[in-house]
Amino acid sequence: MRRTASPLSLILLGLGTFLLVLAPLLAWYVQPRAAVNPIDIDTTAVYRGTGGVFDTEELETVPDQRITVTQRVRANVADSERSGNAVWDVTTTVDTDKSLPAADPHDALEFIPHRWVMDRRTTKPVHCCGEKPYIEGEAYLKFPFDVQKRSYQWWDNSLGSTVTMRYRGTEKVQGYTGYRFTGSVPPSKVGTRLVPGAIVDQPGRPQVLAEEWYSNHGIELVVDQATGRVIYAQTGPKRTLRAPGEKQDAVVLLDSRKIAFTTDTQKEAVRQADRDSGQLRAVGRTLPIGAAVAGFVLAVLGGVLVARGRQRPESPQAPDTSRVPVTM
Repeated sequence: MRRTASPLSLILLGLGTFLLVLAPLLAWYVQPRAAVNPIDIDTTAVYRGTGGVFDTEELETVPDQRITVTQRVRANVADSERSGNAVWDVTTTVDTDKSLPAADPHDALEFIPHRWVMDRRTTKPVHCCGEKPYIEGEAYLKFPFDVQKRSYQWWDNSLGSTVTMRYRGTEKVQGYTGYRFTGSVPPSKVGTRLVPGAIVDQPGRPQVLAEEWYSNHGIELVVDQATGRVIYAQTGPKRTLRAPGEKQDAVVLLDSRKIAFTTDTQKEAVRQADRDSGQLRAVGRTLPIGAAVAGFVLAVLGGVLVARGRQRPESPQAPDTSRVPVTM
């Protein structure tokens, strides 16, 4: 008897070997390259809360006003492709009910356009492509992929610097679990503004270059661990004016203890985080484990079949008549 490997056994062995090689490639090569920030993003986040707002007509701070902050993030695809980075144009508007709805965002209480450029894999700021302002830190608008249980330096555009956001455990948002981070900002001078002297208690001067101060009662962020997407954000901004060199605030421009993501914004952020983290989990964990298990089973089965082979009977040999004597 002689043994030969069947085509099926060779196919099983080859397929199993392929899957065993594919598994680590998915986990160590494909998954890290799938975790990249998009260059075609177009999203809008809406925050709402109440607080005091300076009324330019009444020339006084009016309390208990409803405040709406709208933040739109739109990627510049052409600049992103040209630079190899993620180039995101961001506009932030602050409104009261008096300025909503506004036909032109420039009519808002505040209108702040800026551009954020980041490395697509690490989310670290990249200083190119018309970036404005000069953004620093580890995170802004979103955290890096694979968020760790540690403090992060979060860019606060109102402050013009970073804020330390400390890890505070986990929290559920719309039924979805994320990492919670908190931070605050002490009163800090952030610029100057030319205003009538009467606004800063100097009625004898027609114009005063007043100091603009900013603080934050508390920043809270809940972040998806896998993608770094912010699924809940809450902020407590305070903006004031002081006369040059004074230690006390002369007027409050904006003061709110809590302005937070609306329910609709939370739901949309959770939906996108669940979708994107699911894709990363499939490429980095589910598919590699499945490929490894299936590859091992198929390789073992194919190897056993190759080893056993398929038994075939040997063909009978014809008798040798060359040496048979011929009888005459």
